[in-house]
Amino acid sequence: MVLEAVAKVVAERADCAVEDVKPELTFKELSIDSLDTVELLMNLEDMLGIEIELTQKVETVGELVAFIEANCMG
Repeated sequence: MVLEAVAKVVAERADCAVEDVKPELTFKELSIDSLDTVELLMNLEDMLGIEIELTQKVETVGELVAFIEANCMG
């Protein structure tokens, strides 16, 4: 569920197909900068109904999914 939500939001931001968003891809490879990341996180919070407070640097789609699953899901 989290991976699907992240992939959808990332695909919209990166202007690519959802199936092209792989866990090993970095945000840099997807041309997503720090400003994009803030908007991406806000969209994810709305979509998942959670609050995401990043306490560590995440560089890949998979790292973001793992962080959300470990720290934000009840």
